[in-house]
This record gives sequence, structure tokens and C-alpha cells, in this order.
Amino acid sequence: MAILGKRNSLAIIRESSPGLYLDGGELGEILLPGRYIPAGLVPKQKLDVFVYRDSEDRLVATTEKPHAMVGEFGYMKVKSVNPQIGAFLDWGLAKDLLVPFREQEFPLRVGDWVVVYVALDAQTNRILASTRLNRHLNRDTPAYRDGQPVSIFITAKTPLGYNAIVDNAHFGLLYKDQLAYALKIGARMKGFVRTVRANGKIDLSLDASGYKRVAPLTDLIVTALKMSGGKLAFDDDSSPVVIRQHFNVSKKAFKQALGKLYKTRRIAFTQPGIELLDNETWIPGAKIKS
Repeated sequence: MAILGKRNSLAIIRESSPGLYLDGGELGEILLPGRYIPAGLVPKQKLDVFVYRDSEDRLVATTEKPHAMVGEFGYMKVKSVNPQIGAFLDWGLAKDLLVPFREQEFPLRVGDWVVVYVALDAQTNRILASTRLNRHLNRDTPAYRDGQPVSIFITAKTPLGYNAIVDNAHFGLLYKDQLAYALKIGARMKGFVRTVRANGKIDLSLDASGYKRVAPLTDLIVTALKMSGGKLAFDDDSSPVVIRQHFNVSKKAFKQALGKLYKTRRIAFTQPGIELLDNETWIPGAKIKS
């Protein structure tokens, strides 16, 4: 059965002048308008489509991808405000997404960018958005282990750093003194759990900790050295921003990795830059002896 507000793989039932009718199971036939029919369609092929309601409240399918589906958080721009209904967001689809006034934690204005949760209204069975994020987060203490990799979604800048949603379910915080550069609201990235506090909130990091961080990074640096003829223009004096751009780690992690490589006589510092000393076969993931 097709699920409203989600992507579905649906079979084609029949073709008509408006487009293709797809098998929505208990939801009945769902129209995929002609403008969304992919080129080179193969007979009996199932189509990956998003199912929602159009401006006339009819079920329709589209091959376009919304910025967030039901059950997900997204970052969207306010396109218009209806004083009787609420604010409408650019959802990435032909029909804008409504944030009713009752779901606005603060008044929304045209041009605002907001983090919202996309939900299916239990009373009307219509898709809507809410800026009341806490209602849709899991408040139970998560069973994460320290150093566990997670997906994070940046939601707000605070005096301490950046609030984030972890794995689309929990609240987390990235401390600004652990970051090499400013983050963008709405950005999605990989992160790591530093610790889970007693209140269930999660302290996060963009880097793994300890050996789990240093070992893969040493492999990455050696590989980069070999690909560049044995020399790189990066060292302890490189800026945190440049290191993050090229290696996706903090300057602290990069310096730790360089220290490991220097102690094991794999590299020399050329001031500026580094040079690979030993071009023997390097086994990725192999533990370096101190």
C-alpha cells in the first residue's frame, strides 16, 4: 500500500491523458501527472514516487523530491503567509507546505528560513509542518556509546555552539570551542557522540575520538602523500579551515595524526609541508606502533 508523505515504489495500472495512474493499494489509484513521467519508461516498470495531496486535496504522485518527508526535519523558506491559515513553505514541490498558526512556536514572516518537522495531521490526514520541534523529538535517554557515529542536522546557533538533531530523533549539542569554523543552519553531516548526559541530551563532535580518529586519518594522509608524489603542502601550521576542507577533520586531530606518522618515521616536516619518508606498502587500518 502507498504511504502518504513518503516515497513509494508503485506499479502502473493504466495510462490516460492526464498521466499515469499508479496502484496505491488501499489508497486507490494515484495519478502521476504527465510532466513527471520519466523518459525511457519500461513496460511493467515500478516508479519511485512521492505521494501527497494537491491544492484540491487529491492524492497525487510526483518524481520530484521534497526537502523533507513525513517524519523528518527540514530547513525551508517561508514563501507566503495567509492571515487566516498560517505560513506556507517552499517544500521543493509544486504545492507549498503549510505551517498552521497552532504549529508556530514563533510568528513566521515571508523570507524567513525555519527548521520544521513534517507530520501527518491526525484529524485531517493532511501533511503539515511544525516549528515546535520538541514535540517531535524522542525524550528518552538514548543508548549511544561514546564515539558512536551518528547523522546530525544543525538546527540553531547558541552561545555554547550549535543545536543539532541526532539521527532524526534526539537533541544534541556541538560546542563552538570544538569547531574549526562556523556551521550552516540546515546542514546535514556525519558526527560522533562524545557523551550522553543524564538529562538525555547528547554532546557531539565532528571528529571521532582517540585511536579511532587517528588511525584512519594516518592512512588518509599517507594515501594523499602517495597520490601527490610523496609531498603535501599541509603541516602543523596549516589553517583549521584548510585542513577541514581537505581532510574533513579538526586541526587537533590532524596534528595528532602527523605526530603519529612523525614518531614512526613515516614523514618528515619540510617547513612548509610534509614528505613521505618510506614508500613501502601501506596497509590501511594497520595499527601504528608507538
